[in-house]
Amino acid sequence: MDRNDVTWHGYWTAVPTPFNEDGTLALDLLRELLDFYIGEGVHGMLVNGTTGEWFSQSADERRLVAETALQAVAGRVPVVIGCTSYTADEVASFARHAIDAGASGLASTPPPYAKPFDAEIVAFYEDIAAAVDAPMMIYNWPHGTSVDIGTELAERLVGIDTVVAFKDSTPDAEQFYRSSRAVVDRVRVFGPYMTTAGYEQLREHGGDGTIGGGTLFGRADPEFWEAHWRGDEDAARVHAERNERLLDELWLPGGWAGRYGHYASQLKALMAILGQPGGTVRRPRLPVTDEASLEALREILERESLVPAEAGR
Repeated sequence: MDRNDVTWHGYWTAVPTPFNEDGTLALDLLRELLDFYIGEGVHGMLVNGTTGEWFSQSADERRLVAETALQAVAGRVPVVIGCTSYTADEVASFARHAIDAGASGLASTPPPYAKPFDAEIVAFYEDIAAAVDAPMMIYNWPHGTSVDIGTELAERLVGIDTVVAFKDSTPDAEQFYRSSRAVVDRVRVFGPYMTTAGYEQLREHGGDGTIGGGTLFGRADPEFWEAHWRGDEDAARVHAERNERLLDELWLPGGWAGRYGHYASQLKALMAILGQPGGTVRRPRLPVTDEASLEALREILERESLVPAEAGR
């Protein structure tokens, strides 16, 4: 398999998993959220990734979330299921379930906590590929695994038979650009193209998409990619500049956490302000509840005209 075996491209949402205040899964909210994303025109979805808080779910819950999402989306856009776990056998078990339920493919980081050497990472993905004959997205998430898949290692990994995509969330933008240039001819590359520098890399060297935590901009996020595809560089640059401002105001460098709460915690607070059905987080994550932080988040959204300014400001 290679990039030509899938049509994955454009703006994908890394789907937050909604929880109720008592910590139970809010599956009705999940269905509502997925319909909202499709209505905004997203081109695909990643379920049970970092934003989906897979790490606070039981194995049965992860399978239930995957099934619920796949049934709700019903083939309207590609859905890749995050199957990250500590061993290749565990990843393969989640992946087989996801593919049987109708997923377009699987995604996995290197094994968390283990901090594997490069050869061990290669063997990990080779074992998954041998166990599951399905399109695989390699997910580089250094903040969650303590390893960063650099360009040389990425080139080795994309040679594994079932690998068709590389989601690169390295905090090192220059490394991402090098890796993207090195492997984009063989696999679909998803990463931070929706900034001013990222868009120039996309224009000059190619790229396939961005997988963002939900969508704060709504329709404007997939429209960035559609503008790029039709050659409307001015429109794409305008959104890249706007997106970059919001990224700088909301998230810590590298995007691994928010300025007012951890990643999913801050994202769900923003979603609530925007009226999106995100539910709340589950421990170990804690919700953003202090009024000063919530007011700061609302003001940021107001400056970008994403919510109306409150009277008296």
